[in-house]
Amino acid sequence: MGRAPCCDKMGLKKGPWTPEEDRKLLAYIQQYGHGNWHALPSKAGLRRCGKSCRLRWANYLRPDIKRGKFSLQEDETIIQLHALLGNRWSAIAALLPKRTDNEIKNYWNTHLKKRLTKMGIDPMTHKPKNHALGCDQAKDFANLWHMAQWESARLEAGRG
Repeated sequence: MGRAPCCDKMGLKKGPWTPEEDRKLLAYIQQYGHGNWHALPSKAGLRRCGKSCRLRWANYLRPDIKRGKFSLQEDETIIQLHALLGNRWSAIAALLPKRTDNEIKNYWNTHLKKRLTKMGIDPMTHKPKNHALGCDQAKDFANLWHMAQWESARLEAGRG
């Protein structure tokens, strides 16, 4: 029961997108909107599955996406939200305007997780790994933990 995997169809292209494919997808969406992602590839003249088109649009081609370096404020927000929400990247992205969940996840895994580890903080629990923290690091951690607890209480109050 259910639908067969979309990419099992014969003749569909996989792998990196070409600039020509990007132009076709953009032109089609600008003219007609995306509508039904399953039907879009054939209408746009693409030999891709609908899921591939949807992800390409959502993560790379949408005009309102913010690209480039993350600000210090965004770094702090991601760390705080990760302490509260864990690896729920779409929930975190919903609170960071114009950033995609995929981009935030990649940034966490390549930069922020390592930064926390270097500071002596476990990136999964957001607690100190050992008790040999310097005074400044201990204050930073206490502030971060306090902000995370405050944000958690705020989010819980908003649900009721």
